[in-house]
Amino acid sequence: MPQDFDVIIIGSGAGGGAVAYTLADTGKKILILEQGTFLPRETRNWDPAFIFGPDGYKADEQWIGPEGETINPIVYYNVGGNTKMYGALLHRQRPQDFREIQHKGGISPAWPIGYDEYEPYYMMAEHVMKVHGNRGEDPTEGWASGPFPFKAFPHERRIQEVADHLEGMGLHPHHSNLALNRDIDEPWRRPCIACGTCDPFPCMLHAKSDAETALVRPALQRSNVTLWTGSRVEKLIEEGGKITRVELVRDGQPMSLSADLVVVSCGAIQTAALLLRSGVANSSGQVGCNFTKHNQSGISAMDYNHPNPTIFQKTLSVHDFYDGSPEHPYPLGTVQLTGKAHWTRIMGDYADQNMVEERAREIQQYAVDFWFTSEDLPDPRNRVEWTDKGIKFNYRPNNRESHFELLDHFQENYLRPMGFTDFMRSTKGLAFTWHQAGTAQFGTDPRKSVLDVNCKAWDVDNLYVVDASFQPSQGATNPTLTIIANAIRVGEHLRKDWFNEGGVTLDNYPLSDGYMADIAQANVLVSADLTYQDDSRGA
Repeated sequence: MPQDFDVIIIGSGAGGGAVAYTLADTGKKILILEQGTFLPRETRNWDPAFIFGPDGYKADEQWIGPEGETINPIVYYNVGGNTKMYGALLHRQRPQDFREIQHKGGISPAWPIGYDEYEPYYMMAEHVMKVHGNRGEDPTEGWASGPFPFKAFPHERRIQEVADHLEGMGLHPHHSNLALNRDIDEPWRRPCIACGTCDPFPCMLHAKSDAETALVRPALQRSNVTLWTGSRVEKLIEEGGKITRVELVRDGQPMSLSADLVVVSCGAIQTAALLLRSGVANSSGQVGCNFTKHNQSGISAMDYNHPNPTIFQKTLSVHDFYDGSPEHPYPLGTVQLTGKAHWTRIMGDYADQNMVEERAREIQQYAVDFWFTSEDLPDPRNRVEWTDKGIKFNYRPNNRESHFELLDHFQENYLRPMGFTDFMRSTKGLAFTWHQAGTAQFGTDPRKSVLDVNCKAWDVDNLYVVDASFQPSQGATNPTLTIIANAIRVGEHLRKDWFNEGGVTLDNYPLSDGYMADIAQANVLVSADLTYQDDSRGA
């Protein structure tokens, strides 16, 4: 019986977009299903009061927390997924992250394959995402087979002062690896304007290399690739060890589709929920288990003798404490700068500390905004469940003692000696699931993992998962580059094993498309119920 499609990809975020991009030139009939629609291009993209207010572009979503409480997660259901709002900082995981590591709070497990196998796919991912950086600045980075595609964003004056102080104290501050479509030497050639509304705003200019602009839209140039928005997948139907039907609701109408190959990329939480409510791929009992999301905190550091007028702040990272310090014989994590915090964001970040507008504006004037990421550890009890009331999110933080030691160590031994005297801290809670991973881990034993090393479900012949669900651990780096690299790796496997096509090289991921969003004529069916009532819907 003929199938409706050769490939159905569920989700248009980093993983789904990268697979679509990698398979697009095969000529196979590919459908991307996205439950949201295009995030609009409108003035509110850059309005802090809207972005950090009660509405913004956040999805209207509620989950049940571990104590039965209601969680309103900060998630986004749009073409491009959560990358529409991400900070576009794309670091590779470190080679040691693929091996077993002893943390203060427990064990971070080894991966079934190592850094060397991922390296060429990291290169491809850095190219397609237009990553800026300088090789050799970061002492913890793994080997690379070539330079970054673009040179690093330079520091503005105040940030250069901070970098110089840190270097003078023996650290190795490096330029952050940013996925933005900018030519540093000739900035008129590409759309990025290095503005103050990059992190965590959507880009009105489509100059941020998110999954929509860098992956999905280029794939849609091919006539064999189609995107349906407003299409929520409810269930996968398995028969005889294969997914035979994908049941969905599009524009309020139930539909059933079939495909030779089904690729799931809904994000670690929603992917687990889909597999669980479908009752597929779970002979191991591990679907939904071992959820991780990183320990993350911010410090706004003030030196009242030195205002911080920086516009584009997110150019500095410090990885010297990735594996620990002389005082800490265990990993601590990463330090980076966020986008310059607007006072409306500060009001929200420190709402539990009786923040008032006058004080928030003072912090905005003087603060340098630091962000700290440490690894949390996979735990079977940290899991996603599907209930008759929807998603139950059973997550309790772990490995936090070393995370707070990193904050204290950096603040007292580096920030205070360079002249910062006042500090505001915020640690992110359950609602912040930006770095979600681990709910359908890959491995070599079908009794202990959900996916094989090619991210195919052990139990189902034609089902693959390419979001961060596959990750046994996350290290302490932002996960998006690893998601894209892995999805390219899986895409190459599908090209060879399913479609008898050749592999991929850097030539398949060019740097030449200057305005990624303006490559028109794409095969897109936009949901009538979800479009906007003006010309800004982005299609």
